[in-house]
Amino acid sequence: MRPHLSSRNSRGRLLIPALLGVLALGDLRVELLLLADHFTVTSFSAALVAHPLAVAVLALLPSLVRHYR
Repeated sequence: MRPHLSSRNSRGRLLIPALLGVLALGDLRVELLLLADHFTVTSFSAALVAHPLAVAVLALLPSLVRHYR
């Protein structure tokens, strides 16, 4: 049985997925700017292949938020 968490502790736990999301977006910053300027399937797939960890973190972010809530 989980002990009752205070609202402050609950908000603090959401910092982990938020930090991971910000770091993943920072890693993909240049690719996202290039994709916003001129989107092609080739540039999109190159961004996915070049940054698999950042893409995985962003894809799994909803699950991380539910887990840490």
